[in-house]
Amino acid sequence: MDKLIIEGGVPLTGSIEISGSKNAALPVLFASILLSEPVRLRNVPNLRDIHTTLKLLNMLGCACEYQKGQLTIRPGCLLPEAPYDLVRTMRASVLCLGPLLARIGHARVALPGGCAIGARPVDQHLKGLELMGARFKLEKGYILGHCRKLHGARVTFDMPTVGGTENLLMAAALAEGETFLENAAREPEVMDLVNFLIACGARIEGQGTSRIHITGVKALRGVEYTVMPDRIEAGTFLVAAGITGGELLLRQCPVNELESVILKLRDMGMIVSEVPGGALAKCAGPLRCVDVTTNPYPGFPTDMQAQVMALMCLAAGAGAVEESVFENRFMHVPELVRMGGSIRISGHTAMVRGVRRLTGAPVMASDLRGAAALVLAGLAAGGITEVSRVYHLDRGYESIEDKLAAVGARIRREKE
Repeated sequence: MDKLIIEGGVPLTGSIEISGSKNAALPVLFASILLSEPVRLRNVPNLRDIHTTLKLLNMLGCACEYQKGQLTIRPGCLLPEAPYDLVRTMRASVLCLGPLLARIGHARVALPGGCAIGARPVDQHLKGLELMGARFKLEKGYILGHCRKLHGARVTFDMPTVGGTENLLMAAALAEGETFLENAAREPEVMDLVNFLIACGARIEGQGTSRIHITGVKALRGVEYTVMPDRIEAGTFLVAAGITGGELLLRQCPVNELESVILKLRDMGMIVSEVPGGALAKCAGPLRCVDVTTNPYPGFPTDMQAQVMALMCLAAGAGAVEESVFENRFMHVPELVRMGGSIRISGHTAMVRGVRRLTGAPVMASDLRGAAALVLAGLAAGGITEVSRVYHLDRGYESIEDKLAAVGARIRREKE
């Protein structure tokens, strides 16, 4: 396993190119199962989760060729099984369920795994697909699904679910008749999937709202498509500018999709300006703590909670960070406390009181965004910080140490 060695205290200055979005690319990759023609994708990030998905697609019968952000997928004779050895490493693997049922009428998909930030059941996926004519049973850790032909239905989610919305969107694209998704997720990554499906010939209305209307078509065509930039990577680098007292130009920063994060960073005292082709972020003076509550889009994203908490550790005053999406997403807190942070957890709320300085220490990442928060803290801390188990980081950040080093960070990767 690798670790990152960080010598903090250097203001970051320069420009960073934002990579393609992992959370947008993954459902688009699985949507290729719906096609009988090749699809060519651009701006696909070079990440562990992406390569896990490509392995799975190859096993399912879709030949994949990836090189420097360009990806070609050629669907072939589809197989129905997504094995546990792959699915256990990445929760998004369950997104093959809807497309497989829509294309070949049966699927055997291992119950998903992923990083341990809380329970994320797939019951909403299954309930929706059952309304569309699928039948399921659980057997030895696998979901076994079959149908003669999916048909349209009216599906109301108990709560907005990104994965559930994406799975049913893909299934409904080839289902007979009309499907209405009520209380659907509105995240930009869902919008990107909708835009991809429309480019392939799908008939979808209401994207970006909580009520999506899909009219099934008989077939989808191949297409060339560019994946959207990663708003969470961009948000992480916005925080990097603030926590180091630096100034960063983020090229291809999705400013509109980051509105809730940018507003909160401005409340803390950062200057974030939209510029041609991206955003400019800097810290012109002392920062102050604020209150943060995570919510589904367009609320403050849970995937930015840990990073903003790291920034609050060095801000004046005190603030509350309430996590309303996942029940186990404060695993980074003990590690930030090891570095000198003043944080107290009560239920789903973390009370943060800013301190004057953080001190480098050996810390351990336990999930993707928590790992990013520890790197950010290390960039600002005095002395040396060693972040271990950075394989979590590699799931969602493309060459993060190279991008940070290019703007002045003293950071390197070593084998543990």
